Amino acid sequence: MREAGLTGERLDDFVLAVNELLTNAVRHGGGLGRVALWRQDLDLVCEVSDSGAGLAEPRPVTQVRPAADQPGGWGLWLAQELTDSFQLSTGVDGTTVRVTSRVSLSES
Repeated sequence: MREAGLTGERLDDFVLAVNELLTNAVRHGGGLGRVALWRQDLDLVCEVSDSGAGLAEPRPVTQVRPAADQPGGWGLWLAQELTDSFQLSTGVDGTTVRVTSRVSLSES
């Protein structure tokens, strides 16, 4: 990610977001997940997919912040908060989340 041009706090945030997505894929996607990472124009893109049963209640992640005392359920919300764009697709064949961060906004 650093070689693609993402640096500083934005790099840290992106790494944390991807870690949350990978953790979700393993925990909720049957123990396996797939990750792809690439640079597209000025964005660093990461897509994490699993073959689990999908989310029981798909909801707009941006509108649902978990309660402060809730021990789980923070992964998708954090990934959305820590990246520049967030796309979620879920169904009976699994879940795919794509996040991006703009490289040009990185610290020098």
